[in-house]
Amino acid sequence: MPYHKDKQQAFQAAQQGAKQLQDVYNNLEKDSASYGQQLKHLRQEVNETYQQIENALEVASETQRAQLEKFRTDLQQIVNEVNEI
Repeated sequence: MPYHKDKQQAFQAAQQGAKQLQDVYNNLEKDSASYGQQLKHLRQEVNETYQQIENALEVASETQRAQLEKFRTDLQQIVNEVNEI
């Protein structure tokens, strides 16, 4: 049973990280004086979320794996969009 709980906890951490990352990205203010600080925070969120996704993939069920791959794709899209700015 602990294994299943760890799987669920790892997935939920990645899911929460992905949501927080999306929120930070959506709230970026490109014309703000604090834009550099916002980008630094976004980079930190990207790194943490990527690690959470990788950790969750190690123990994920097939259903969770598909969702985690989507989180990873979304994360990469955010990184690509920020790099284009």
